Amino acid sequence: MAKYSDINSFNTLETLTVGSEHYQIFNLSKLQVQLGDLSRLPKSLKVLLENLLRFEDQLTVKTEHIYALAGWLNNQTSEQEIQYRPARVLMQDFTGVPAVVDLAAMRAAVAKAGGDPEKINPLSPVDLVIDHSVMVDYFASPQAFEQNVAIEMQRNGERYQFLRWGQAALNQFRVVPPGTGICHQVNLEYLAQVVWSNEVDGQRFAFPDTLVGTDSHTTMINGLGVLGWGVGGIEAEAAMLGQPISMLIPEVIGFKLTGKLKEGITATDLVLTITQILRKKGVVGKFVEFYGDGLADLPLADRATIANMAPEYGATCGFFPIDEVTLSYLRLTGRQPERIALVEAYSKLQGLWRNPGDEPVFTDTLALDMSTVEASLAGPKRPQDRVLLSQVPKTFAAFMDLTLKPVKEEKERLENEGGGGTAVEAKQANLPHENPFCMIEGKKYPLQHGDVVISAITSCTNTSNPSVMLAAGLLAKKALEKGLQRKPWVKSSLAPGSKVVSDYLDAAGLTPYLNRLGYNLVGYGCTTCIGNSGPLPEAIEEAVQCFDLNVASVLSGNRNFEGRVHPLVKTNWLASPPLVVAYGLVGNIRTDLTAEPIGEGFDGQAVYLKDIWPTQVEIDAALQNVNTEMFHKEYAEVFEGDAKWKAIQIPQSQTYAWDEQSTYIRHPPFFAEIDQPVRPIQQIKLARILAVLGDSVTTDHISPAGNIKKDSPAGRYLQQQGVDAKDFNSYGSRRGNHEVMMRGTFANIRIKNEMLGGEEGGNTLHIPSAEKLSIYDAAMRYQAEQTPLVIIAGKEYGTGSSRDWAAKGTNLLGVKAVIAESFERIHRSNLVGMGVLPLQFVEGQNRQILNLTGHETLSILGLSDDIHPHQMLEVDVQHTDGTCSHFQVLCRIDTLNEVEYFKAGGILHYVLRNLLAS
Repeated sequence: MAKYSDINSFNTLETLTVGSEHYQIFNLSKLQVQLGDLSRLPKSLKVLLENLLRFEDQLTVKTEHIYALAGWLNNQTSEQEIQYRPARVLMQDFTGVPAVVDLAAMRAAVAKAGGDPEKINPLSPVDLVIDHSVMVDYFASPQAFEQNVAIEMQRNGERYQFLRWGQAALNQFRVVPPGTGICHQVNLEYLAQVVWSNEVDGQRFAFPDTLVGTDSHTTMINGLGVLGWGVGGIEAEAAMLGQPISMLIPEVIGFKLTGKLKEGITATDLVLTITQILRKKGVVGKFVEFYGDGLADLPLADRATIANMAPEYGATCGFFPIDEVTLSYLRLTGRQPERIALVEAYSKLQGLWRNPGDEPVFTDTLALDMSTVEASLAGPKRPQDRVLLSQVPKTFAAFMDLTLKPVKEEKERLENEGGGGTAVEAKQANLPHENPFCMIEGKKYPLQHGDVVISAITSCTNTSNPSVMLAAGLLAKKALEKGLQRKPWVKSSLAPGSKVVSDYLDAAGLTPYLNRLGYNLVGYGCTTCIGNSGPLPEAIEEAVQCFDLNVASVLSGNRNFEGRVHPLVKTNWLASPPLVVAYGLVGNIRTDLTAEPIGEGFDGQAVYLKDIWPTQVEIDAALQNVNTEMFHKEYAEVFEGDAKWKAIQIPQSQTYAWDEQSTYIRHPPFFAEIDQPVRPIQQIKLARILAVLGDSVTTDHISPAGNIKKDSPAGRYLQQQGVDAKDFNSYGSRRGNHEVMMRGTFANIRIKNEMLGGEEGGNTLHIPSAEKLSIYDAAMRYQAEQTPLVIIAGKEYGTGSSRDWAAKGTNLLGVKAVIAESFERIHRSNLVGMGVLPLQFVEGQNRQILNLTGHETLSILGLSDDIHPHQMLEVDVQHTDGTCSHFQVLCRIDTLNEVEYFKAGGILHYVLRNLLAS
């Protein structure tokens, strides 16, 4: 149970009475006398300020920290490090399973050392929602949902048994079973309280609802006025175990919204516009706070859509203040009247309520008149690359020209040398047909570059928004009434974020129309957006591979990185749910939907997008079907699960009984030496470079979550364990097995290692032998030779999802340091948390300027137990020609807490050693 400050240096503790309830609160307004007017402090920083007041202990939170945060108003920035303690932790199963594996391993280590394993328990409430495991194996049929859920339970039985053990053995740990919804939507619709309360020493305290989550899109809850963001699983585990989150007081960028969206423009168009603006501005590591009178007309679901995409625009969070719109949503979703009354009274008293004309002080500001937003998609491979709907064909054509250029150049070279064409052309020439085609249900269909093979309504970003979901259903209805049908080569799917979505689609009478177009329910989970798109029909996969086709997916998600959605789909486009359906109807992204027909109607006349696009009046009428009773019904037994979930047998023990035959849950090696003294920090000498990588290397590239290839190191390992290729499941589902995950690290088929001339695939050169090997095999050979390893990279290293295995796998491969031009916030923190040193090239230097090819030997000098934040270190380089050079790097251990974690070998090692010492 949390212990709140009894120091109360600023005398802010008082009683708030709401109805018949009395709450102890730390009143921010009582700081005014001592610290000056704080009314214009950004509301997100007021949440942090209250947190400091509540946890003031003169050890981790001192009076100078409170002064520093209040003093932010003077210059809108601060170098002060603070310790922040969120109220709770949210997990999804891909990141949650390895976190629980770590807790189980820590319990085993404590027991081995003769201690009490029950010392390892969450000290804050933890909710884990199983939402990342369902795959789209079956689609476009009434049985798809039941079939996919059945396969999910069969594939993941070991993982689910393990999570049920955790639910029984660990305190304050709840699990939302599979088939319920996506963690962020469940959080928005049910778990979040906006103002939290609990009892400590017989007194009831009220304070802002805050959290960290093991998924990047935890920020979605910012739309409800709840401060929360994604952290790595490693950092979340430490928070569960009572460690504060160390952070610098952030800069806050104010984003002013005015006006209203035009007819026909969706929340998705708005969020893609905002993402582009903020990514261009540069807000990595900063808070973004939305303000302006335009918020009065911005529905809560639209706010949540914008907040959800904070990782895509690079911010730590995208915060919305509490106002009447917030209260209306709490009423709609069935929160208790007493809670809603507390939210209103508390937020008004604490200055967290949005009033008309509010103009907080910000580090910098941006503005958008929402009436200027146009219909948009994002693609072909980054969420910040917004493209006007009318420009999609031109953008794809330009991308095709770029990707085909090397093919053209190779063809010309071969022709000049008297050779033939490319391998692809040779393959095509030997086929008995002239043009690419595929056979579907006995009929022959042409397949071309730019054809849409996946059309998926998926992901928390948009399926939480009734307006765009109902718009998709209305568009499906109008399309069928005109005589349109989905193209046969399009794999269509509907994966809502909660069961409530199915309820209101049913109530509006729109489900049958979506079903008739093939958008049948496939599951309640993330599915396509995280790479669980499942296989394409065999004939389509064959045609794509045979003709090296650049086909497309269109999805209502938040991520479209290379190799994420499906390994054979090179261009991926983020779009609103109604546009997802529209592209399923037209079947390609070469068509300009603003000017060209989607198809031909019953009457032989051309049908255009404008002919089937729903009006705002129609959407508003459909929205009347969304009611509170739906939320009460679906969340009444949210933790219960179905009969299959309840039937899972679990061992009743405080320590987990590891099964050495399991290929899903294995005892990790991280704490093997925890009973040994801490090793002193030493300089890294004569390290080899494992890979040289470019810009925007994502955590998908580093630690893939999609399919496991049969001939990959992970695939070979699973086959050696007797697992058939059809039962591989995904990397994400096997995150509880370090043997699979370390083999999957840097194994993405789209990763490009410059040591091999930019060739795609997870391979490298083992320098001493000049042998081309998989990155895993090369790393194991280096380990046998006792050679430390370094990764070299460009800008934005580690963007994307908050995958702890991107850092854990890097550690297990023997990588001691990553030298990059810049790091994504969560991944940098995760590297430190796993004892891997993040180093940054100084301004004006990078791998090209320093001529680092990957063949060099590096020594990183200046490392010792006296390491400190932002220390400059020297790198000595031995080149292959025998010459030497030197360059400096910035140590990206950013805080004093991180120094202690790094010295201990990682954040969990630090926690465990402290527990054992006590």
